[in-house]
Amino acid sequence: MSLSVLISNWCKPGRIGWIGLRPERRAEMVAVEEGMISTNGLDGDRGRAGKRAVTLIQQEHLVAIGSYLGLGPVNPDILRRNLVVSGINLAALKGREVQVGEAVLRFTIICAPCSRMEEALGKGGYSAVRGHGGWCAEVVRPGRVTLGDEVQPVD
Repeated sequence: MSLSVLISNWCKPGRIGWIGLRPERRAEMVAVEEGMISTNGLDGDRGRAGKRAVTLIQQEHLVAIGSYLGLGPVNPDILRRNLVVSGINLAALKGREVQVGEAVLRFTIICAPCSRMEEALGKGGYSAVRGHGGWCAEVVRPGRVTLGDEVQPVD
């Protein structure tokens, strides 16, 4: 079986388990049950249009980050990502069009941690998030997202 066929396979859809808005820089995250993804990202979020319009992280990685720090799962608002998804490997979807609720996104680049992770998580926070910080995505087609919505490749 070719590598391209192996990469294109996926097992089951993921699910949105948390939606968060960043109203302004350093402001508290606002958790919501649903939101509208426009071409600029989630309405009410300070995100920007283009490759970083929406940010996503896997619930499974919140557990990993916490374990590296000797803690339980990290709260998603600490990492300031918009969507928390479980049940599907987001890294396997890089460059693909992905249905997220009614919207379609394309995962573009990883969300690298910033130095604020040391402030938010304590010593070692930056290193704990490396490789687990999630993905940035551009908006291919706007649409509504709601807690529990499926996340899956379009193709």
